[in-house]
Amino acid sequence: MSKITSFSLLECKREGKKFTALTAYDASFANAFDSEGIDVLLVGDSMGMVLQGHDDTLPVSIADIAYHTRCVRRGVKRSLLIADMPFMSYATIEQAMTNAAILMQAGANMVKVEGGHWLLETVTKLTERGIPVCAHLGLTPQSVHLFGGFKIQGRDDDNAQRILTEAKALEAAGVQLLVVECIPAQLAKTISETLTIPVIGIGAGADTDGQILVMHDVLGISSGYIPRFSKNYLKQTGEIHEAIRAYKDEVEKGIFPSSEHTFN
Repeated sequence: MSKITSFSLLECKREGKKFTALTAYDASFANAFDSEGIDVLLVGDSMGMVLQGHDDTLPVSIADIAYHTRCVRRGVKRSLLIADMPFMSYATIEQAMTNAAILMQAGANMVKVEGGHWLLETVTKLTERGIPVCAHLGLTPQSVHLFGGFKIQGRDDDNAQRILTEAKALEAAGVQLLVVECIPAQLAKTISETLTIPVIGIGAGADTDGQILVMHDVLGISSGYIPRFSKNYLKQTGEIHEAIRAYKDEVEKGIFPSSEHTFN
């Protein structure tokens, strides 16, 4: 199978084909996901919670992400590999340049940043220097304390319009992918239909171009809180590879996420 690129995902969007993404943190799981045809793997700062046992993602460092990116890279042959820029690693353009370079040199094909208008110049500078960028809007976990917890975003008209406006501005600045998290399904649909670039949803309904979940949620091994938008495919199938195939199949057929995994 040919390698997945941002242009592959753009072609999927143009053809109306759903694509799949999962988080990954080591070579073995990355190889399993890659071999089952998962299109995008994210070395997420979610590792702060699911690997390190923290209450949020804020303690994760660039060194953490770079280490796990190198591990995941060794297990990947086909999937597009995105690495998260962790909390305060891109607060200035200079920081963003230095830290994005570290992650690209570790094996990432793209870096992901959380935020809207304040990131526009940073996105432009990164893309000018050959670093592809994925943006993240809606519930941005690095801002959890600003939000007062892990809460749905964009439910009122003003915030919905702000998120849409920021999505369009980020695309204009050069972002190649956008993740939208925990927003109403109708807003996610509007964003996906408005933007030319592919939109990946998590807790954002079935009308985005792709879906992503945290691997620990898909396999039912997360400790503590299980998000409403996730689904335990290992419980459904009983075997890891079958679980990944079931997730991929349900996303591509539009079965997942269903109404029970969606916010209105």
